[in-house]
Amino acid sequence: MSDEEAAAYGRYVGAPTRAELEKMFFLDDADRKLIGRRRGDQHRLGFALQLTTARFVGRFLPDPLEVPAEVIDYLADQLGVADVSQVKQYTERRQTQFDHQDEIKKAYGLREFSAVEAEFTAWVDARAWNTGDGKKSIFIDGVSWLRTNKVLLPGVTTLTRLIARVRDEATERLHETLHGILSPRQQAILARLLEVPEGARASDLERWRKGPSVPSGRNMEKALERAGEILSVGLGAMELPPGVPQRRMVDLARYGMTATATTLRRHGPSRQLATLLATVIYLEGKSVDDCLDLLDLLMTTELIGKAETATDKERARQHPKLARHSATLAVAVETLLEVTEYGEELRLEQVWEAIDAMVPRRELKEAVAAVTGMVPPPDADADGQMRALLAERIATVSGFLKTLTTVIEFGANAEAQRVLAAMRTLPRLLDGRKKKVTEDDIDVALVSGSWKRGWCCGPARTAARWTRTPTPCAC
Repeated sequence: MSDEEAAAYGRYVGAPTRAELEKMFFLDDADRKLIGRRRGDQHRLGFALQLTTARFVGRFLPDPLEVPAEVIDYLADQLGVADVSQVKQYTERRQTQFDHQDEIKKAYGLREFSAVEAEFTAWVDARAWNTGDGKKSIFIDGVSWLRTNKVLLPGVTTLTRLIARVRDEATERLHETLHGILSPRQQAILARLLEVPEGARASDLERWRKGPSVPSGRNMEKALERAGEILSVGLGAMELPPGVPQRRMVDLARYGMTATATTLRRHGPSRQLATLLATVIYLEGKSVDDCLDLLDLLMTTELIGKAETATDKERARQHPKLARHSATLAVAVETLLEVTEYGEELRLEQVWEAIDAMVPRRELKEAVAAVTGMVPPPDADADGQMRALLAERIATVSGFLKTLTTVIEFGANAEAQRVLAAMRTLPRLLDGRKKKVTEDDIDVALVSGSWKRGWCCGPARTAARWTRTPTPCAC
């Protein structure tokens, strides 16, 4: 028994301090009045020992004198007993101890354990069924329950065995309950999860428990295949018995996620299948979450992130050229402003002579062509270049987008129903056998920016096609 259990059960761990004595063994007026009816210092001190022990320890000790000497001294001081050694005479007549115990029980409303054993057993059963706590935890809280209800504690062995038996029965009943809702087919499917298929290195359960790691299109396809396998078992749609606590299912799933297939095979059929049932139900949600987390990571890093990085690098590469050619154009415009600000009428040839003197016309043409090619028009989409690179990297995600909405059942509120409907058309649109996407395949209301220009103005094959509209367009 641990120190914590011993303390809960009334065993002394070391000598009590003065503060603990004053808290646990102080005699109030009602105690003194009851004790005062005894004759002889040995009876008054012995009665006080039994009274305080029953009230604060929770039971009568087989030997009332089996307490720290500090307790006897403290009670003797309160009762004015000068010779503490007289207390040894208290145990000479055993019937006196029992008579005093009966009087203390009647005066303070204490009950024997046998009177509440059925009620306490029901409490332990409910605690074990609903929480699955260990025997030590139930033991400590059980002692607290008995003392709160003014029940004298039974022998430690009696209480320990009762709690162990009731807890084991509740656990077995849980396993049998979950085992009972499985059909023979489902039992066979779960049992096969522990077998290692021919040519494989691990069981299906171990393979299902291992989720994706590195974000890639291929790993996303594998994650969707894994989710599809788990969801196809269909255990998540089963109705569990209403009395089965969710916490017990979580505990079983936690154990099933860590125990090896070899360990699970050693368990009896009810525990084995109950654990596998809870584990597969948990894996249904986890496999879908893994897919969505991987999708978010893949879209952020592999698709959008790399497109943004490539766009930034291209802008950084173009910046020196853009700065040089812009400076050339600035010199020409500044010269033009200078020769025209005095209001004199100048011929075109004179204006060109002034500009040519500062910037050769050949360099000016090169600067205009370069700036026009690098700077998008005012009405162009700021993210057009990045979106063009996204379109070029569609192969990164097209493999798993074909199966994403068929494996995972997405939901949406009223505002997002159109987006969800468009998502569900992706497998058909990405099918290589469909040669052309028509206007009937696109919900134009969901298309904006340079995506809309690319659609309205014809198929976009290059970045320039996505970033600017060469001719006026209805969009």
